[in-house]
Amino acid sequence: MAVCARLCGVGQSRRCRRRQRQNQQDQGSDSEMDEEEEERIVGHRQADVGIGCGGLESDVATAGPSDACEYGSGLVNRRSLLEASSTGPPHPQSLADLPPELLVEILSLLPGTVLPNVALVCKKFRQIVNTETIWRRRCTEEFGMKEDLRKMEVGGVSSRDLYVKRVNPRVKSGRFMKLLPDYEHMDYRDIYTCLLHPYRHILGLWQPDIGPYGGLLNVVVDGLFIIGWMYLPPHDPRVEDPMRRRPLFRIHMWESNKATVECMYGHKGPHKGDIQTVKKDEFSTKCNQTDHHRMPGGRQEEFRTWLEEEWGRTLEEIFHEHMQELILMKFIYTSQYDNCLTYRRIYLPPAMPSDLLQPGLFKGTYGSHGLEIVMLSFHETSARATKLTGDPNVPAGQLTLDIDLSRPVVLPDLERQRNIEELSRLVLGVHEQVQREAEQQATATARGAAEEACGGASEAKGAEADSSVCSDGCQPGPSNTSSNPPDAQPFVLPMGVMARNEVYPRTCRKCFYGTGLIAGHGFTSPERTPGLFVLFDEDRFGFIWLELKSFSLYSRLTDHLAHAHAPNMERFEAMLRNMQSWTS
Repeated sequence: MAVCARLCGVGQSRRCRRRQRQNQQDQGSDSEMDEEEEERIVGHRQADVGIGCGGLESDVATAGPSDACEYGSGLVNRRSLLEASSTGPPHPQSLADLPPELLVEILSLLPGTVLPNVALVCKKFRQIVNTETIWRRRCTEEFGMKEDLRKMEVGGVSSRDLYVKRVNPRVKSGRFMKLLPDYEHMDYRDIYTCLLHPYRHILGLWQPDIGPYGGLLNVVVDGLFIIGWMYLPPHDPRVEDPMRRRPLFRIHMWESNKATVECMYGHKGPHKGDIQTVKKDEFSTKCNQTDHHRMPGGRQEEFRTWLEEEWGRTLEEIFHEHMQELILMKFIYTSQYDNCLTYRRIYLPPAMPSDLLQPGLFKGTYGSHGLEIVMLSFHETSARATKLTGDPNVPAGQLTLDIDLSRPVVLPDLERQRNIEELSRLVLGVHEQVQREAEQQATATARGAAEEACGGASEAKGAEADSSVCSDGCQPGPSNTSSNPPDAQPFVLPMGVMARNEVYPRTCRKCFYGTGLIAGHGFTSPERTPGLFVLFDEDRFGFIWLELKSFSLYSRLTDHLAHAHAPNMERFEAMLRNMQSWTS
């Protein structure tokens, strides 16, 4: 029986199975043999003159067409069966000799971009490449698409329901089903070749060019769509709430061989749009029907709707006059773009074992400007927070916080912490030392340029050695501060420091000296002022702005962001430099 199974290649015939059961009953053996025992029996029978499965020689001679062992559509005759039983199954001479199911498994491992070339090899390969299993695997592994086209969802809502609700919520969904593509007749190869692969270069994180305000756009494969989600901070002051998302555009398969771009801005549903690739790591969107952005009540209705979405309240509920002016200014500035924007790629910062905490994106409180998004990254002995969203004072792309991890600050007891003068004395003492060391190094550098090379080099080295020592004698470096974290210590904000009703933790892990960037309206007279960086836990930190007597609380953005990690630190550093140049 085992010989028959090996020669058939596709299974056992009914006659072979009946003969095997009869022989096993006669021999008093189990009906289910393990593979090793079957191999032993096969080898033993191959040594006999009467090879077969329980008298296979006579069985094959008397068997009819329906009972013969088959390979594909051809029948195995007596002579070929006997020859194969003595020599074993033939080894494949080429890849094309492998069974189709094995070829499907092998070709499924290849990138989708090379499969069209594989299909040119021969007719068999062309047929194999057209298998849905291969393209389904490419869609899921390369782009994270779910496995069943008919069960895909967009943001927790089925793609069909989302489309119907966005088109016209007053019309029953059944009347609008015909406007959707016929997904049941759409295959994975069309999805890959006409949607995912052509638009692969826009997947990931992007920053829109909206003057000082910036933003965070995440382009993802979401069900049967590629959707550009604009990430918005939670409504102020709930900094620990999850991020909000607003779709700006989407791309989907309207026909089996064509992808359609739609603008999602406004409140009248999807309408015609366009996407253009400007250059590498940059693209632009264009709305072809901007009248869909207008509302019947005019600009006043548009402003009320925008204010409710952006701030979660009405203008009457915002009592601060300066805040009202800032909000109105932002609406006027941002609404003029009509979703016709240019986007530049941004990366998430790479993580290193010596980092004080996991780098990433955080939401932070910025007084009258509300909540903004920053990117925390680590660079040897410093931690930097760069703005992804900004305001008219300090625009997006600027370095809002610069923390010196080689200069820890030990907090006093709670009573002395409440005294703003005591905290200022500690931080300003470190700040003055940093300034003295910077002046000494500048003087040594200037002296070294005037003196002989050997003498100047020695003095420069001496100055560097002096500046590398902390005020309390500790050695610099993030590894020194993160390898043995101390127990949590009590923390309280000093009296007179504004916190905008943030509920901050009452214990912290570490504190460090740092500087924060402040500026006048229009980014005039920018200045770095001293402050205190407070690490609460892995997902929260704070910064006390001493000159402003203000406190900012930052909470981690926990959303999963695919296609967003930097390939290396060099690319990430170059991106940071470019971000600052966009708004300088």
